[in-house]
Amino acid sequence: MAGPGTDQLYALVDMAPPTTRSLPTVYQSRLGISLYDAQYADGQKVPIPRDTIATILSELKRFKQTSLDFGVPQQPENIRILATEATRNAINSSEFIGDIEKALGEPWKVNILAKEDEGRIGALGVVSSVGGSDGLQGLMMDLGGGSTQITWLIARPGEPMQTTPLGSISFPYGAAAMTRLLEDTSSNSARVGLCSKIVEQFKDAYQQLSLPHELLRKTKSHGLTLYLSGGGFRGWGYLLMSSHRVRPYPIPIINGFSVPVKDFKNTSHVSDLASKSLTDRDKEGLGVFRVSKRRAAQVPAVSFLIDALIEAIPVISEVRFCQGGVREGWLFDTLPSHIRAQDPLVAASARYSHDAQSSKHFTELLIGALPPDCPILDRRAPNTLKDPLLLRAFANLLFLQQGHSREGAAVTALHLLVTGQLASAHGIDHEQRALLSLMLGQRWGGAGNLPAPNNEIRTRLEALLTQQEIWWARYLGVIGTCIGDVYPAGRMRGGMRRIVFEARWGEGLGKKGNMQGVILKLAVAPDGGMDNANGLVTKELVAEVVERLEEIGKKKNRVGGKEYGYGVPVRVDVQR
Repeated sequence: MAGPGTDQLYALVDMAPPTTRSLPTVYQSRLGISLYDAQYADGQKVPIPRDTIATILSELKRFKQTSLDFGVPQQPENIRILATEATRNAINSSEFIGDIEKALGEPWKVNILAKEDEGRIGALGVVSSVGGSDGLQGLMMDLGGGSTQITWLIARPGEPMQTTPLGSISFPYGAAAMTRLLEDTSSNSARVGLCSKIVEQFKDAYQQLSLPHELLRKTKSHGLTLYLSGGGFRGWGYLLMSSHRVRPYPIPIINGFSVPVKDFKNTSHVSDLASKSLTDRDKEGLGVFRVSKRRAAQVPAVSFLIDALIEAIPVISEVRFCQGGVREGWLFDTLPSHIRAQDPLVAASARYSHDAQSSKHFTELLIGALPPDCPILDRRAPNTLKDPLLLRAFANLLFLQQGHSREGAAVTALHLLVTGQLASAHGIDHEQRALLSLMLGQRWGGAGNLPAPNNEIRTRLEALLTQQEIWWARYLGVIGTCIGDVYPAGRMRGGMRRIVFEARWGEGLGKKGNMQGVILKLAVAPDGGMDNANGLVTKELVAEVVERLEEIGKKKNRVGGKEYGYGVPVRVDVQR
């Protein structure tokens, strides 16, 4: 449980010791108060007002009662109230904290994070929001209300987080602070001078961070990924999402959304979007999704900061938006190392598999159905589809829609990672969500089983990927259908394998025998693995599997058109 979040005050309760990397949230609430803004009147810093404190106390009491409704043990190890910069630096900080503890009683004590701990915990929040085999490698920036921090991070699954010994470098340029600073800097010459000052500060910070050789090599090749956290940046991300080349954007989740730096730094375009959003809210009550009037009003300040950042650090090539912050980082820090090492997508999907042994076997079948790279023919499947973590998650989810009608299964499978059970799973990027959505939709029949408007959503998800990724996602979806036919209960019985796939690249495919493609060997165990006297893997079933797999490789199923689209011929060789 988490809430009520202000800018920098969090109440957290644990219902039980954490057992999974995915950390499912059972309840959360947010109070729309900025503690930073509340401490300024007429440009002067003032104590947190009594009416603001009263509102916060009322919400915290409500949250305490909610935790009791959920049966949360009222013990210190289950409850934390975390306070960061805005509380730490408040004129009446001690009075504010005392009021909270008196109102809530034991064990609701306020923990004030030290400045150095806040940077580390915030970085862990970003780490918690990134999954995949490669983990996180790049720069990280957190934009709060009063300050912004920058550091570098390397965090691979199963390895300790690496960062600079400095922890992070902080600047007094939070979204609210920057807004106030620009209001006091009205002339163009003064703003040019301020921008030059911030650029030099960012350049100096970049040098102080002393990037390791691994990241320096990236600056000379593909460039660095910049991971962004904080409400001001997330508002920027939602504005970019609203003007994405794929519109409406099919995934309404900011965590894992990424854009090339050329889109990120187009500050005039994003500022125009924010201005229009404010106008639309005033006229019609609706603006850009998840961009409040307060966030839209802060866009000029965020724009100013981004212009300075990109000028100071031109090696940034990609920007990824992260939901993780202090709250997520603190929870992540409490997890044992072996739990933190788990991939969030695999951990979140594991609860839907029948058993680990069966899921492992299905993953092996999926891996076996992908041909290894062939340097001689210069053929390879996309690396994104060969990620064993993605394939394990797919294996975990293969039978979740078992028992639905065919059209119902296809629809719910397509939406599973977008608005369904796994929409809230932490640490999944949008490419993974799109790939898995398409694979699962295809597993249950694909476009033919999707009523309108769901095929439009499928099309928009496909538009986030390359033609190669789309075709291979469909191919793996068909493999998933075949696994479902051979193992209808979603489990191995007695640990016996009924089929084995082994794929390779080959020549001589197609109607005229002049094409390269996938030659898939389907080895069938006698009597379906000797675990069923009648044998589930009948000749008729094998014939259906072969037909389905070879069908996906036909020209009419190419992605982008029969003549010039992408597709790979498939030939299935059955071995009994």
